[in-house]
Amino acid sequence: MLTALTRAVSRSLASCELTWLPRSIIDLDLANEQHKQYEQSLAAMGIRVISLPEQPEMPDAVFVEDPLLVFDEIAIVTRMGSPSRRAESASLAEAITPFRSVRTLLEPATLEGGDVMCIGRDVFVGLSSRTNEAGVEQLIRELQPFGYRVRPVEVRGCLHLKSACCSMGDGKILANSAWLDIAPLRDYQIVEVAPDEPGAANILRIGDAVLMPAAFPQTQEIVRNEGLAVRTVDISELMKAEAAITCSSVIFEA
Repeated sequence: MLTALTRAVSRSLASCELTWLPRSIIDLDLANEQHKQYEQSLAAMGIRVISLPEQPEMPDAVFVEDPLLVFDEIAIVTRMGSPSRRAESASLAEAITPFRSVRTLLEPATLEGGDVMCIGRDVFVGLSSRTNEAGVEQLIRELQPFGYRVRPVEVRGCLHLKSACCSMGDGKILANSAWLDIAPLRDYQIVEVAPDEPGAANILRIGDAVLMPAAFPQTQEIVRNEGLAVRTVDISELMKAEAAITCSSVIFEA
């Protein structure tokens, strides 16, 4: 069964880590409501949602994608590039243990799940301010026995690789090519986001549909023109914390 781990929004979200955006006021009640709608959207797309409890003292803990990678064979607890977030990992390791054996990346590696895009056995890893070459090397060692091909990708101008590109399925990648080196993606067809929506590349393909933020109508139309149904959800308050669609869930076959 396709399953998603999510986590309730922390009451300290306003103290979140920020790299590319200026700090602005976050309406916590609205953020909670938007996150519930996000979970409901996942459920409506056929995913069983396991919602973990809030971690009140960890502002970014709702963004469960970064501390944990889940593959068919194993789960990997990352060592996040943001030191203040590393305490988020323990409870996620516990949550995934019933479903996968767990491995852990070690110092000097840094790697965040937002930098990892999996397409079949191809695993693209962004070299960003949060993920370093040691993180890529350790991920290669963990995944090579299972036949995965790990390929580093230079990221520029954004937080994570999946801020710049995400798989659309069917051999296509939705991307803002100004934010990454597209050469490692040469085996795939690049579909560019709308010019006025540089942050629109982060999407979540489930079955024949794509979940996208409501904020990017022009790119939604581009995705529809590629033959996919589009479902939208408003995550405007979470986006003030540099959130995107994929970062609030870890999706895997249970």
